Amino acid sequence: MINETRLRLVPPILRARDFRLYTRDGRRLIDLWQHGGAAILGSTSGGLLRVLKNSAQRGLFTPLPHPQEGRLFKALSALLPGMDFRLYRSDTALRRAFGTDSFPDPALFPDMPPPPTPILWRPFLDSVISPDRPLIPVLPLHWPVPLRVLALPPALAKTAAGIPASQLISPVTLAAATRGIYNLIAATPARGQKVYPRIEEALAEKKWLRRGIYLYCGLDLDDEAYTGIFTRFLEQDFLLPPTQDDPLILPGILSPGEEAKLAGLLRESLG
Repeated sequence: MINETRLRLVPPILRARDFRLYTRDGRRLIDLWQHGGAAILGSTSGGLLRVLKNSAQRGLFTPLPHPQEGRLFKALSALLPGMDFRLYRSDTALRRAFGTDSFPDPALFPDMPPPPTPILWRPFLDSVISPDRPLIPVLPLHWPVPLRVLALPPALAKTAAGIPASQLISPVTLAAATRGIYNLIAATPARGQKVYPRIEEALAEKKWLRRGIYLYCGLDLDDEAYTGIFTRFLEQDFLLPPTQDDPLILPGILSPGEEAKLAGLLRESLG
């Protein structure tokens, strides 16, 4: 859940481009939150606005049957081959089916519960996923949309009678998700292999831990302590996730000066 109190500390944002946010008072913030992964390819990912505009101009907002559903399934199969996919407008059906209020995030917790508990699937995360593991992909969608994807291994898809069938999704949302997935496929592996030597040196102190392009705090922080760190980064023009339930995501673009500044913050922020 987004922490509105911390987000209210952020100055008004007038524009977002790539991994930078431009404020009304002339500041430029480096986005380390990336909307929980929805903006992992940057805030202006190629072709997405054109696809959205074309679908919206046809008035395809209502969740009704449309050929775009099949196109999304094809894109998902290219991203996660061999899986069976179901679509939902919210987490409600998934929570009821699996009897849980949240799904483990491998970017934050290296030790995952055993199948069949679903876990989040995050792009560019170098980890071995069990072939019998249900996955909930975090897709590059730049705005909150009523879409949740469940990827099921074939064996589980045939036997999991308690998992509900797909719900109808607005074709506008389907089209945007399809474009986002193909953008993600095109970005692999370059987006996930960015090397920042100064940041690597700072991470050697184990205050912040790394999994792929994702960082998480190596200490157990209470809300007050995390608010202090959030504020400290914000004062230095870096936007952290407003909640510890999301990982810090390294940007695809950092200047040498930005990298050095971020490395210093990572080194000193936890004492």
